[in-house]
Amino acid sequence: MISVEQALQFILYSEADFGTETIPLQQSIARVIAEDICADRDLPPFDRVMMDGIGISYASFTEGRRIFEMKGIQAAGDHQQSLEDMESAIEVMTGAVLPRGCDTVIRYEDLEIIDGKAKVLIDEIKYHQNVHHRGRDKQQGEALITKNTFVTPSEIGICATVGKSQVRVAQLPTVIVISTGDELVEIDQMPEAHQIRRSNVYRISASLKHFGIKADHGHLDDDKEKIRKSLSKWLQEYDVVILSGGVSKGKFDFIPDVLSDLGVQNYFHRIAQKPGKPFWFGTTESCRVFALPGNPNSSYLCTLRYIYPWLFKSIYKKLIPVSYAILNEDFYFKAPLTYFLQVHIENNVEGKLVATPMKSSGSGDSANLIRANAFMQLPADRNDFRKGEVYPILWMR
Repeated sequence: MISVEQALQFILYSEADFGTETIPLQQSIARVIAEDICADRDLPPFDRVMMDGIGISYASFTEGRRIFEMKGIQAAGDHQQSLEDMESAIEVMTGAVLPRGCDTVIRYEDLEIIDGKAKVLIDEIKYHQNVHHRGRDKQQGEALITKNTFVTPSEIGICATVGKSQVRVAQLPTVIVISTGDELVEIDQMPEAHQIRRSNVYRISASLKHFGIKADHGHLDDDKEKIRKSLSKWLQEYDVVILSGGVSKGKFDFIPDVLSDLGVQNYFHRIAQKPGKPFWFGTTESCRVFALPGNPNSSYLCTLRYIYPWLFKSIYKKLIPVSYAILNEDFYFKAPLTYFLQVHIENNVEGKLVATPMKSSGSGDSANLIRANAFMQLPADRNDFRKGEVYPILWMR
């Protein structure tokens, strides 16, 4: 067996690049931008009024003038007007271009307007107050969004601001998630006493949607030749093949042998961890193969611990951020393995993440995944873990 750290290194070493594609801006949410998005003009593109009020020349105020005759209204979207003399003012609206000759805006709240004249009610104003100057945010040609940025509504708004109706994004891998075993039936069927529904593929596929990936589904019965035939086809058709089950040491666990026969280079089989020890990983020239244990907790843990970081590195071109939490009570685990403890994370009154262990019946206890919201990774070189100690966590939700 290899360690968790070694397994992750092997997987991250095999990161892939799936190219890029250009898609409509409206479809780019939760994708990764594959180009720098630059300002197509100065931002803001003009001296912009920031408050409703009047535009004046600051010099007239410093010379003692407090009453200004109104000479027009500058609305947002109107062509720029001009202030012809320093004794006057122009009413200005938020978002409008600052009229020529004006350099300072006094808000309505600081004025009294009677018979077309504005009286300033305050003794002090600042030069250029309430004016958002042209190019203050970004100059034309400056990058607003850098390559490999995850697209949220904020990025959508920036792209729209600079006229990017089409954006180049990182292409997503084609993925198939495959269940194995004669004991599995579809979720809309009533299992017999010796059967269960194939839930793992739905849990794994749902987790991949975090990356915008829509995975196909497949199923393999415990027939070695049929497994060989199907996998031979899928290895050619998909960038990523994820299998659930069939990788332990049972007489019907054919997956490792078949993958080897099909020329998949195996990097490792079995990790010194619990749950998820039988995890298998290998590659072909064009495909990455993640063969996960069939127990629900094991398959989900391996998805979060290994497939997530690999996808993050392949798509975002950087390592996935690590979160940490404080263990909320003592915990004991005897085996010399890295242990992934199911925990429920909450914020305490100090704003820190606190993890309370969730007792489980084992790696087949899928119902416990509803109560827990994270796995806490406990190191293999210890048996006793004390309340108040800090360890890395893997968020489930």
